[in-house]
This record gives sequence, structure tokens and C-alpha cells, in this order.
Amino acid sequence: MKPELLSLADSLSQGRGLPLEGYACLIENRTPELASLLAQRAVEARKQVYGNAVYVRGLIEIGNICKNDCLYCGIRASNQNCPRYRLAPEEILACAAEGYRLGFRTFVLQGGEDAYYTDALLTGLIRRIKKEYPGCAVTLSLGERSRESYRALREAGADRYLLRHETADKGHYESLHPPAMSFENRMGCLQNLRELGYQVGCGFMVGSPGQTPETLSQDLKFIEEFRPDMCGVGPFIPHKDTPFRDEPAEGLELTCFLLSIIRLAHPPVLLPATTALGSIHPEGRELGVLSGANVVMPNLSPETVRGKYELYNNKLNTGAEAAQGLAALRARMGKIGYEIVMGRGDVKREGTV
Repeated sequence: MKPELLSLADSLSQGRGLPLEGYACLIENRTPELASLLAQRAVEARKQVYGNAVYVRGLIEIGNICKNDCLYCGIRASNQNCPRYRLAPEEILACAAEGYRLGFRTFVLQGGEDAYYTDALLTGLIRRIKKEYPGCAVTLSLGERSRESYRALREAGADRYLLRHETADKGHYESLHPPAMSFENRMGCLQNLRELGYQVGCGFMVGSPGQTPETLSQDLKFIEEFRPDMCGVGPFIPHKDTPFRDEPAEGLELTCFLLSIIRLAHPPVLLPATTALGSIHPEGRELGVLSGANVVMPNLSPETVRGKYELYNNKLNTGAEAAQGLAALRARMGKIGYEIVMGRGDVKREGTV
């Protein structure tokens, strides 16, 4: 291995972070040997914080109606082929009831940006979940909202908020989103969430059209400096009804490589092995965990709608990624030496681990 690559790996492992050109150098010079070294060190770093625990979240996809028209997304507003749905509060509560029975203690409410889900509806829903299922954490992933909305949801009891930044490069962001969406607003939302006391998650796609080692290095530097509590990173997979339908899907290897770098750059981060990883490789989630990830999110949504929340082609929606496949998931993680943990699984803040 080139001495400069080993030096960069050492700097990451020692918690010093890297300059932009350092991250780009690692990406440009990625080899199986370098990936193996970083994965080994990432696993060591994660075990120092979380041991062999893999935290499980219950994902409830509350609706696929969205006002936005992001160029990569299968539920974009202009997709006329998408069978739309939204879950009513009682349906969402039924999903939580089933999840609680199965042992879940974190519920992730995810959906498009849909005006139906007002602050009044959501605050009432959050309060009911927190009252009826004590000891549970509520995570929201409902896109960009006003600071006042985020405040109301937080005061109602929401614990965490996931808002993928998608890319930390302004020009690249604008190439992936319609003019109505603003890079500055996306970053401002993340800052508002942080200031309001949420556990905050960001994240990005790997291999999105126009992405380069330089744009990826900006993502890695942003994560190093913003220090999110959670970070969702998954491969870009095209959807047949979007402008990017003919773009190639990025491979598994680069995604896992970046998971290792993120773990080393920010060891306490809660890092999912995403459904997208499992969609492009039958052992994608295991490979993600072996690269430094420590969260999986089985699906609690009603079976009748799981296939409709299709952000990309061929998304997994039956089997071990469903909440009812917990035994299979536990066995799969056990086979690679990890233990499924059903508790809240809060982030371990730096300085407290």
C-alpha cells in the first residue's frame, strides 16, 4: 500500500479527520486492500463505542405523496405512474402497536413532503405514540419544514429527525433537485434541528449522477464537521419513472468503503446498513455492518403499501427487511458475530462513551 494512503488511514483512525484532498485521495485510490484496512479499523472503532450491538428501528412509511420533484426519486410529484397512498393516524398507530408487540422501541415515521401531515395532526400522533408506548423513541423523516414546525414536533415528544442532505456541494445539489428547492434551505433545516435539540441525521446517495471524488470529499468533510447523530448513506439506484432512469447504479463496494470512512471520521455516529444495500446485493446489509454500520430498519408499514413506497427500482419490501422477519434478521446478524438490540438505541455522545 502506498505510504501516503496508510498515513491518511492512520490520521482517520486517530480521530484527526482529513482535509478535502485527503478524502478525495482515498476515494481515487480505493483498492480492495485499502477497503479491507479501513473496514477493519472502522469495526474496531464502532466496537469501542457500541460493542457488537446492531440497533433495530421500526420503519413506518406513512405516505408517498410529495410536493417535490427531485430528479432521482420514484415518488416525485410529476410521476404519474406512482400509486399514491397516505396512512391515517389510526393506521400509523396500528403499525406502532404491532411493532411494540414485536419488541421495537424506536419508530421511524417516514414520508414525502405532504401538506396533509400538518403540525396539529403530527403532534397529536406523536403524543399518542409516546403515551401508549412508553420508553419508545420517535424518529421523523418528513423532509423540509419550518423551524416553528420542527419546534412543535420536538415539544410534542419527537426525539430524532432524519433529513438527508443528499450532497454537500451546492452545484451538485442543484443538478439533482428542481429550482424550487434550495441547498441553503436544506442545510438551514439541519442546523435548526440541531439547535432545537433533536438527535439529527443527515446522509447522501453514493453514485448519484454528476458525483465525483471531489463532491464526495465535501460530503465526508461535512459529516466530520457537523458530527450528526445519524447518517444514512446508500447507493444510488435509478427509478424507471425519473429523468435518471438510464443512469447506472453505483456498486456496493464504494458505499461500504465510505461507511468505513464515516465511522472513522465520527466514531459515535449511528450508521444504518440501508435497505438500498440489501436491494443491490443479497448480503448487502451484512456487508454494511462489516464495514462499520450498526443500525438496520425493518419495515412496519402495512403489507398493502410496502410496494408503493418505491424511491428506486426493485426496492426490497418482503422478507427479512420486513419487521415480521426479525428471526431471520437476528440469525443473519448472528452469523457474522453481531447481536440485534431492540431498545431505543440512542446515540452515545462523544465524551460520554
